[in-house]
Amino acid sequence: MLAQVLAQVVAQVVAQVVAQVLAQASGDVARYSAEWWRDLGIRLGLALALALIATFLLRAWVRRSERRAQEAADDSMEGPRRRRLATIAGLVSATLQVIIWITIGFYVLAAFGVPLGPLFASAGIAGVALGFGAQTLVKDTLAGLFIALEGQFDVGDVIDLETEGGPVSGTIEGLTLRITSVRQYDGTLSIVPNGSIQVTSNKTRGWGRAIVDVRVALSEDPDRVRQALDDLLAELANEEPLGSWLREAPSVLGVVQLTDVAQVVRVVAQTRPGNRLEAERFLRERITGRITEQGIKVPPVPGALTQPGGSGVGL
Repeated sequence: MLAQVLAQVVAQVVAQVVAQVLAQASGDVARYSAEWWRDLGIRLGLALALALIATFLLRAWVRRSERRAQEAADDSMEGPRRRRLATIAGLVSATLQVIIWITIGFYVLAAFGVPLGPLFASAGIAGVALGFGAQTLVKDTLAGLFIALEGQFDVGDVIDLETEGGPVSGTIEGLTLRITSVRQYDGTLSIVPNGSIQVTSNKTRGWGRAIVDVRVALSEDPDRVRQALDDLLAELANEEPLGSWLREAPSVLGVVQLTDVAQVVRVVAQTRPGNRLEAERFLRERITGRITEQGIKVPPVPGALTQPGGSGVGL
């Protein structure tokens, strides 16, 4: 159905263009003289030069915006602002480049006497045909427009996406009105149609919370475990690189769960955007070392074989 409608539209446009050219050919021989070709070459050369310069400047603007966004700190107002500017720069640049080169194409057609009226008239018919046959394209474009206007995420943000094809997690590398490019943690580049995004979880907005659960034996005194962790966290509060990742000093919540073999003590810390995972890894390493030094007993990890002389830390 769609193919037939488009074929009819194209056939009508071609027929009108051919008829117009044949009608003008007899009385417009001077149009294709050497002087006409020279003038056309100059005008077309200038137009192409301006288009190439504009394209180069737009792409340089996008690269500069992305570089400045990467250099900005995540926790300051400057970081989100620069990522927003980088996202807008990419969208505006792509749109302007399409407009510029379509305009160049129309200019070339007009220079050769091709009537543009039938093309614009047929655009409405083609638009109706595309509206019936390309609902997915329209859905993706509208979704991308609202993502950009509402600022749901920007280039450089770390996100979790729930899509119709499954979950996608990683860093936003590109955003257009139709697709979102996500670089996953293993390096895979995923291209996600905007219309298929159902839930967006942005991990680089405002702040994060590092959560570390420490499993210790049921026989251990909770107050002794808390004191050991409090002493360690007081030492780590201003230690780098952890100190630069934190918004607030880490603290011990206490026992949050009891199992048949362990009690789970939770440590939390409010972090700067994007530093939650690094803070959790750092805290796990230091807590493991401290409870081993203090001789705090921990249960074996379920399903793991305890090596002779091993600590068996259950973090």
